[in-house]
Amino acid sequence: MNISIIGTGYVGLVSGACFSEFGFNVTCIDKDKNKIDNLNKGLIPIYEPSLEDLVKKNVKAKRLFFSNKLSEDFKNSDAIFIAVGTPTNIENNKADLKYIYQVAKEIADLIDLNDKPKLIVTKSTVPVGTGKKIEEYILNYRKDLQLNKHFEVASNPEFLREGSAIEDFMRPDRVICGVESKYSKAILEKLYRPLNLRETPILFSGRETAELIKYASNGFLATKITFINEMADICEKVGADIQEVAKGIGLDGRIGTKFLHPGPGFGGSCFPKDTRALSEIAKEAGTNTRIIDSVIKVNEIRKINMVEKIKYTLAPLENKSISILGLTFKPNTDDMRESPSLVIVPELVKITKEIKVYDPAGMPAAKKMKEFNGVKWKNNTYDCIKGTDAIVLITEWNEFRALDLDKVKMLLNSPVIIDLRNIYKPVSMNELGFKYVSIGRGGI
Repeated sequence: MNISIIGTGYVGLVSGACFSEFGFNVTCIDKDKNKIDNLNKGLIPIYEPSLEDLVKKNVKAKRLFFSNKLSEDFKNSDAIFIAVGTPTNIENNKADLKYIYQVAKEIADLIDLNDKPKLIVTKSTVPVGTGKKIEEYILNYRKDLQLNKHFEVASNPEFLREGSAIEDFMRPDRVICGVESKYSKAILEKLYRPLNLRETPILFSGRETAELIKYASNGFLATKITFINEMADICEKVGADIQEVAKGIGLDGRIGTKFLHPGPGFGGSCFPKDTRALSEIAKEAGTNTRIIDSVIKVNEIRKINMVEKIKYTLAPLENKSISILGLTFKPNTDDMRESPSLVIVPELVKITKEIKVYDPAGMPAAKKMKEFNGVKWKNNTYDCIKGTDAIVLITEWNEFRALDLDKVKMLLNSPVIIDLRNIYKPVSMNELGFKYVSIGRGGI
C-alpha cells in the first residue's frame, strides 16, 4: 500500500517512519523545502530516540520518501494522512484549524473524478466534528465532487508520547479509527494489519467518537497529574510521603500506577492545548467541563507555587547564584512547549544574582526564547553547578539521576538541591549532608 503523510512535524515524521517500517511505501510531504532537503540528507528536525536510525533505514530500503509537493505521489496513495499542527488560538482557546483546511484544499485540487475514492485521514488532534467540516469544505470548494464516490474522511488520532514515540507506534495500547464506511474501515484495517501479531486492540467507531477519545484521554491524564500534585501538597503539610501514597493508590487496578508522579505541573504540546480545546468544545456544545477547567487553572498556579517554594527555601534570593538542571517539559525530547521552566526560570531571573542553565537537548530551542533572557548557558551538568548556591532540578533527564554527589557537593557553594521531580531519596541526601527539598515528602 502507498501512503502520503502531510506534515513532517513530530506526529507526521514518526508516523511516516513507522508505517514504512511496517513495509508500506510512505511519502512525507511538507511545504518547508529546507526541512525536506535536510530530511533527504538524513538530518532529523526533532529529538526523538531511535527516530533517526529508523528514518535512515527505511530511506535506504526505498520505502520512505520526502517531498514538498503533494502532487508527486498523490495518484498512487491509498490513504492521505493529515498531520499538521492544530495550535491553540490565543484569542479564544480553540484549536486553530487553518492548516487543516489548507491541506483539504490542496487535496481537493488533486482529486481525479475517474480515480478510486481518496481516503483522507486526520492524524492531527482536531475538535469533534472536524471530519464532517472537512467533508463540507471540500464539497463546497469543488462542486463536481461527491462524498464516498470521490473521497472519504476518517479519523485516526495519535497517542504518541514524546521520548517513546517509536515504541508507542509499534506497540500501542490500542489503535482508534473513526470511520463512516466499509471502504474506509477496510483500508485502515490493512494499514494496521502488522499489529495483529501483537494482538493490539483496534477500535473502530464513528468519526466523532474517535475525535473525542483523543481529547478525553489527554483530559483524563492531565487530571490524574493534577490530582497527584494536589495530594503532594497535602503530604507536605501532614508529613506523609507522596511516593508511598502514589504507590498505595496505584496498586488499585481501577487507578493504575501511570501518571502518578508529582512535579511542577504538566506541559508539552498536548495536555495544555488539548485541555483548553476540550473546554471550548464543551462550551460550543452547550455544556461545561468543570473538572477540566479546574485542571487548567490549578496547573498554571502550580508553576508559580514552585517559584514560591524555591524562594522560601533560598531566601533571600538577591545574592544567590542558582543552577537550573533541565528545561524541556519532560526528558528524552527537545520540546520546550509550555514547559514549567518557561514560568519558573524568568521569575528567578528577576530576583537572583545569577542563573546558570543546562539541558541535554532543549537549549538550542530555549536560547531563542525571550523567557530565558539573562541566563548563563552551560554545556554540561558540572559546569552548570560549579560555584552556585543551589541546584533547582526541573526535568528528570537520566544523566541527572546518576550525579556524582560527592563532586556536586564539592562544586556547590552550599549543598542545597531543590528537586522538583523527586529523583533522589531524602534520607540518603540528608546523610550526605545536603539540604534536600523535594515534592510531597514532608518539609515545605
